[in-house]
Amino acid sequence: MAKQEKTVWFCNNCGAESSKWVGRCPGCGEWNTMIEEKVRPAKGGRASAPLRGQESVVRPISQIETHEEQRISMPSGELNRVLGGGLVAGSLVLIGGEPGIGKSTLVLQNILSIRGRKILYVSGEESASQLKMRADRIGRLSDNCYIVCETSMDSIMEHIKDVQPQIVVVDSIQTIASDAIESAAGSVSQVRECSAQLLRYAKTSGTPVILIGHINKEGSIAGPKVLEHIVDAVLQFEGDGHYMYRILRSIKNRFGSTSELGIYEMVQRGLREVTNPSELLLSRNGDEDLSGVAVGVTLEGIRPFLIEVQALVSTAAYGTPQRSVTGFDYKRMNMLLAVLEKRVGFKLAQKDVFLNIAGGLKVNDPALDLAVICAILSSNVDMAIAHDVCMSGEVGLSGEIRPITRIEQRVLEAEKLGFSKIIVPKNNIKGFDTSRLKIEIVEVAKVEEAFRVLFA
Repeated sequence: MAKQEKTVWFCNNCGAESSKWVGRCPGCGEWNTMIEEKVRPAKGGRASAPLRGQESVVRPISQIETHEEQRISMPSGELNRVLGGGLVAGSLVLIGGEPGIGKSTLVLQNILSIRGRKILYVSGEESASQLKMRADRIGRLSDNCYIVCETSMDSIMEHIKDVQPQIVVVDSIQTIASDAIESAAGSVSQVRECSAQLLRYAKTSGTPVILIGHINKEGSIAGPKVLEHIVDAVLQFEGDGHYMYRILRSIKNRFGSTSELGIYEMVQRGLREVTNPSELLLSRNGDEDLSGVAVGVTLEGIRPFLIEVQALVSTAAYGTPQRSVTGFDYKRMNMLLAVLEKRVGFKLAQKDVFLNIAGGLKVNDPALDLAVICAILSSNVDMAIAHDVCMSGEVGLSGEIRPITRIEQRVLEAEKLGFSKIIVPKNNIKGFDTSRLKIEIVEVAKVEEAFRVLFA
């Protein structure tokens, strides 16, 4: 008797399965995320084999042997940093981003520069001629990079058996479909099934697999949330089409830190690494000092860089004051405005406040608080901050300047870029030898002290 198709409801958020429609997902608790799909049972009932190096034996944790993970060094230093030192053998890496942001370009220009390794690039979106044109534009060609345009998961596994690659790239996972499941490519069941097959191949063969994925309108990876749970690393490639900079962030990484950041610049021949972002993010207009501009020292992972904070404060023209923020947390700016009004005495309730982080970056480091309030006050009183002064510090609700992490790296970065003075929290540089530094370090404990240093 032929196997009959059945209808299953999947959660579009977490991938939870239900035999009937429910308003609220039993897995993640989200409302109205259940979608209906027809599922055809897979052929054969063979149980899955254990993963490489993970025999089905019960042992105490103290008797389990560990070994250092083998890593493949990528040509891009920024990508290596975000991955935690290179591409781990047998790992499954997911790179997501908006359409046209440069995901395929980033991966293609890296794999074309790898020598001595056989690479299979599976494209489900572009033709082979389109990829060849992109490679010509980048200016890199490689005989050890093989291209195949395929969307069937079974055919892809056959090509992998024939080529025996050392790195596999799938662009994109939402376009791949397995014959074992009768639903459209990109559906919850298809994404889950295809990613699970690629995960098993990566773990059993020790071959790293790079997946390129789409993101939805909310900014998260399209498809079920279980996709992010399956993979070993999730990298988000983001940026604004109006700016030349692209940011590569690590959202999840089982083999490295999730606080690392890679910065690229989009140029005609592809993506160029930005090794010193501070010099590009600071707009030095000669010796001209402008009000509403402050330079803060921020930190992403272990990488310090200086960034320009721009603020504009003006009288509310339409009665209701406006608050507009770009690249900074909107609620945190409102908190800092309340601190300025309550603790320092500046009345900003009836004024429009516009805040912008230069370069199109999004910064979450609380050490940028001091630069934000100084830029706002500078615009409010129309007094410029000296262009050779920078600052770094977290602002508390009582107006105090709180200590921050890695103060030594921040000070050294400011000195390297030629700043003559840096304002830091009081007692934050204990144990730091400043005798050889040329930069002047000013310690402040309150917001008022910082204002007196800047505006005398």
